[in-house]
Amino acid sequence: MTSVSKNPQLMLNITAVERDTRIGKDALRVWERRYGFPQPERDTNGERLYPPEQVERLRIIKRLLDAGHRPGRVVALELAQLHELSDALKEPATPTSLAGNAASLQQLEIAQLLALLKTHDPTQLRRRFSQIIMRIGLAHFVLDVAMPLMREVGKAWASGDLHIFEEHLCSEVLETSLRAALATAPEPSANSRPRILLSTVPGESHSLSILMAEALFLVEGCSCMNLGAQTPLHDMISAANAHRSDIVAISFSAASNPGHSADALSELRAMLPATIELWAGTPHATLQRRDLPGISIMAHLEDIPTQIQRWRQQR
Repeated sequence: MTSVSKNPQLMLNITAVERDTRIGKDALRVWERRYGFPQPERDTNGERLYPPEQVERLRIIKRLLDAGHRPGRVVALELAQLHELSDALKEPATPTSLAGNAASLQQLEIAQLLALLKTHDPTQLRRRFSQIIMRIGLAHFVLDVAMPLMREVGKAWASGDLHIFEEHLCSEVLETSLRAALATAPEPSANSRPRILLSTVPGESHSLSILMAEALFLVEGCSCMNLGAQTPLHDMISAANAHRSDIVAISFSAASNPGHSADALSELRAMLPATIELWAGTPHATLQRRDLPGISIMAHLEDIPTQIQRWRQQR
């Protein structure tokens, strides 16, 4: 590693690289030691700074990892070699596209939203989200539109069909639309239960999942307090007590480290009163298989209504 020799305004710190590439900070550090890439420079405080060309390589590496390649086979490759492998992932277009005659209404909706996203018009995208929410309701919007859309956006980014800024645009406009819908939704009654606290642990900056979860909890008649992302654990405990929470719901994104997530959940479980349930939503199969006593792991937001029904039946 070297000291900064380029324009620092064009370079990204490790947090920005994690957000941009969806590669965790721990993985970046391990690859640096194990494979000699990335090779960040350092600012005057010794913090890592990544040049644009290294970030571009990392984006392609992430696409290849999502497609099943192993880090040991791709991390150290040069940019031209990575492009060659990435180009091989792209499948030729076929007549049976999302807009084909056999496509479902949901697929057509997603295809139209993707096309609208590529116009880079946040106002029109926000208006379209609002129209869909009014037409089908908040719960169906989350389950049948928002979640499938973000999956398709992720696939398109992984295959190189969408830029990272377009993924960020979709997430931000979707968050804005959900917040607006939640702000105008009917308030639950004062004695509505369960009472649910939502947040993410420190280091987990993705808040879209907890917004979608809050929408589903609200539709189920729950009383919610959403603290946003990256709440210190001791503050969660204070908030759970103040809110008289029955459940603390935590969300983890695909960029999170499963081992660190498990440690944070175990620590939080030990701090919470036994009367408060701890629920965690995560896409990581390894975390879903972990035996974490006293913690309910959910792989899908679709599980929320069933879990709420279970909670109410037990009480």
